[in-house]
Amino acid sequence: MESKEEEERAQVLADALALKKLATDYMHPEIRVMSVDPCAFGRNYFNRFSAYETESSDEADERAQILADALALKKVASDYMHPEVKVTSVDPCSFGRNFFSRPSAVVMESKDEAEERA
Repeated sequence: MESKEEEERAQVLADALALKKLATDYMHPEIRVMSVDPCAFGRNYFNRFSAYETESSDEADERAQILADALALKKVASDYMHPEVKVTSVDPCSFGRNFFSRPSAVVMESKDEAEERA
């Protein structure tokens, strides 16, 4: 009978050790799981790097157009929010002659001034 009690005692201690290990695993998730059983490994389909999705040329063109529009909007917003930044232009057609404040402009007189002078 004594050997049966010893076996039962050993079984209770083994169960207590297994429960202690489970409690430690539960209370300390930062400790990594150590496993060497090759059957325990599997493929994770939720966070794996999937194959690239193919897109049609229409979708690629639309994406490129959207990105170009976003870049243009970013530039306009930057110009609006920072008026202290000078405008730079190298297009020679953008330069013109100011006919209103040039020194050689003929002074326009009103109709009343023209009648007085006449």
